[in-house]
Amino acid sequence: MSDLVVAANRGPYSLEEADNGELTVGPAGGGLAPSLASALRARGEKAVWVASAMSPLERRAAERGGVETGDSELGLRLVPLPEETYRAAYDVVSNATLWFLFHGLFDSARRPLFDRRWWEAWEQFRRYNAAFSTEVAEAANEKAVVLVNDYHLPLLGGMLARARPDLRTVHFTHTPFAEPVELALLPREVSRQLMEGMSGFGACGFHTARWEGAFCRSSMATLGKVATTFSCGLGADVARLHEVAASPECDEALTALDEVVGERAVIVRSDRVELSKNLLRGFHAFSALLEERPGLRGRVCFVARAYASRESLSDYLAYRAEAEHLVEVLNERWTPLCGGDPPILFQVDDDFPSTVAAFRRYDVLLVNPVRDGMNLVAKEGPALNERHGVLVLSEQAGAYEEMSEAAIGIHPFDVAGTAAGLATALEMGAEERRRRSSALSELAVACPPAEWLESLLERARPAGSS
Repeated sequence: MSDLVVAANRGPYSLEEADNGELTVGPAGGGLAPSLASALRARGEKAVWVASAMSPLERRAAERGGVETGDSELGLRLVPLPEETYRAAYDVVSNATLWFLFHGLFDSARRPLFDRRWWEAWEQFRRYNAAFSTEVAEAANEKAVVLVNDYHLPLLGGMLARARPDLRTVHFTHTPFAEPVELALLPREVSRQLMEGMSGFGACGFHTARWEGAFCRSSMATLGKVATTFSCGLGADVARLHEVAASPECDEALTALDEVVGERAVIVRSDRVELSKNLLRGFHAFSALLEERPGLRGRVCFVARAYASRESLSDYLAYRAEAEHLVEVLNERWTPLCGGDPPILFQVDDDFPSTVAAFRRYDVLLVNPVRDGMNLVAKEGPALNERHGVLVLSEQAGAYEEMSEAAIGIHPFDVAGTAAGLATALEMGAEERRRRSSALSELAVACPPAEWLESLLERARPAGSS
């Protein structure tokens, strides 16, 4: 048990099973978890992280009584769930419904569609949140602080308020939030349960004032009241990034990248293969750039690094296939006109040192999501770049609220405008590049994970105390 409990769908550790059946514990891969785990350890106080048992190995570990991490600062409790409960809650409700809703991805002529299968999944989603409530309540000391992360656990606030009213709770949403007209796509009972659950937290936080405002408007429209809210934008984890940048693996990746791109200017992007990241329009914009600026052919290339995502969902598999096909078509068109070298280098893998190498090397960083809660790539790139690179940034990214003064803003659906933004970035004078990149590097680290974490924990309070 602990005075500080963190709850999130994904934990800060990865588990592997040795040949003799023993579990080995290592750090998780990318994402928020490693940075948040590092900030928790730096506090010097014992904390417990409650996470889903997502894989068969993690479920077996949970059923055997948990996992010994060997970490005196950060323990782990896995929530044991039947696979059908987890898949319904995670795939059908969290990813195929709430994620699409918050990022404005629904094609409302066809989706969402709330059939019997979906309503069954909603009940599983409620069970998923209830299982977390039980585990958190057991892990938390009296009057403990509980930090709940992201859109997977919105119902937990109301459940904990009823089960453990002594706890001081705070919820942080890393995605955007829906405006009332968007929330109305959900059945009324679902939106009510969603907003009541979140109103059960002592405070609800968001990366930007925009998403905080959307939550407040939706809460008022749904419940006629608003919980305590705040906004606090997360900065890049510079210590972790510089550690990777200094590694032999990153140096080798940078050397390999230099050999491939040669003297060409480099546009970089790094995303999960995820619909909200807007990869397709980014590739179309690069093609438009080559069309409209013939002098750039053979003098610029587009390095697109991506990570596979949610491939249990057909929408994501189809999106990856479409992206790969589009790159093939565009390279077939432009390679003969670019001196014989493919102008788009698209790689889908899980190789963070190579991504960090690309951040160090870019002349232009393209971040053009349809909508994002924050988008740390827009901060990680400027924190690492060694060439006074220019950031071309979607106005719909949460990061734009902080970085608009130094970035080139674009509308994510405007392919012609994105091409023009890329051209402006490539043709920018050296002094302007230095001025912008210096400002971006400062803005990128304005609120590092340790500072961000403390800001969240300070807002924790018992439900209904506001």
